[in-house]
Amino acid sequence: MIKQKHVLASIFYAFFMFISLGLGLASRNFEIGIPKEFNLYLGDAIWAMMVYFGFRCISPKYRILNSAILTLAFSYAIEISQLYQAEWLNDIRKTLLGGLILGFGFLWSDILAYSIGVAFGFGFDYLWCYFSNKFHSV
Repeated sequence: MIKQKHVLASIFYAFFMFISLGLGLASRNFEIGIPKEFNLYLGDAIWAMMVYFGFRCISPKYRILNSAILTLAFSYAIEISQLYQAEWLNDIRKTLLGGLILGFGFLWSDILAYSIGVAFGFGFDYLWCYFSNKFHSV
């Protein structure tokens, strides 16, 4: 029963990971009435939220706070890695997938956007867990 619960949780988080992926790609490719200044950072925030749901999908029994901390560490490490501009790494960054995952140049604003994205993912997850436990205990 417990294993089945974890599988269902993984499917739940995978669903939100793919929703986040679609929203992130849409924010980069479509002008959807969002001011340019905001839309510039929206993709990074959604990317971090997607990574949060990805970590939750892989290990749904982790505490959500640990998942948020792990996601922040991973996101910050990716951003800091952009300070390293080796030719072979830049060749990977020139590909679509490499550019989406590794990014191109370090920006402090991206660190803030990642933090906001993880906060939204964590907040959604916290509220979901809180209310789903409330309903199950009734």
